[in-house]
Amino acid sequence: MTTPWPPPRTARRPFAPRVAAPREPVDPARIGRRVVRRRAKGMDASAVAAALEDARFDARQNSRHEDLADDERGRAELAEWERLDQLLAAAPVGTVYDPDADAVVQAELAAEAAAAADREAELREAARVAARADELQALRELHALEQTEPRDGDEAVRDELTRRAGGYVQADVDAWLARALAARRGHYADPAAREVAAGLLPPPVLAHAALLAELVRLVPGVDMDQLAFAARLATTEPEAAGDLATLLARARSGAS
Repeated sequence: MTTPWPPPRTARRPFAPRVAAPREPVDPARIGRRVVRRRAKGMDASAVAAALEDARFDARQNSRHEDLADDERGRAELAEWERLDQLLAAAPVGTVYDPDADAVVQAELAAEAAAAADREAELREAARVAARADELQALRELHALEQTEPRDGDEAVRDELTRRAGGYVQADVDAWLARALAARRGHYADPAAREVAAGLLPPPVLAHAALLAELVRLVPGVDMDQLAFAARLATTEPEAAGDLATLLARARSGAS
């Protein structure tokens, strides 16, 4: 008995692989400052002064070796011991160092927490853009892109799809965005969204949208497929297409 072949499958373009988030680069200076603060915790002024002298001795020794002369961590440790020495010298007698009461340390921690939150937000946004790009790519393969409502942030998704295509202009995506912008579909119904799009979309897409909007007003009920020439004109001569849209708008306002 012969074994039947599996049914053929429709070839699908694979989704772009996820790229792992880059790790935060190592900062030797920050490591050095943290080491000093851990060591200095609970020290009084005399103990910090002694540690500072040791750090200065180490710095002099390192300066004699070419491979240690540019020791960023060592320089940061010495600078931190000098700062703590000055801090405790100005404090009441008997004061011991406490990182939790150090305004400089707390400001650094707050800045690091804010930077970490920004990185997390960027990662979440990148994941959202990638997921939306996967969705639009699947809709393109199903020839259902034109029935899809645009969303906030789709301008960045357009850029992601173009990146995946190796920098080639995604004509169908550009046409979809231009038609949605012209018809004020989806989030483009909001004037603020249209203003944001004007700063994010390339000139050919904006010229295409402007020309479509004026042509639809000039010929109400026209089939968008009959206006395919607008995309070609906007792609090859975006400035001319924009000028034509402006001229049609002026003619319309003069006629009214």
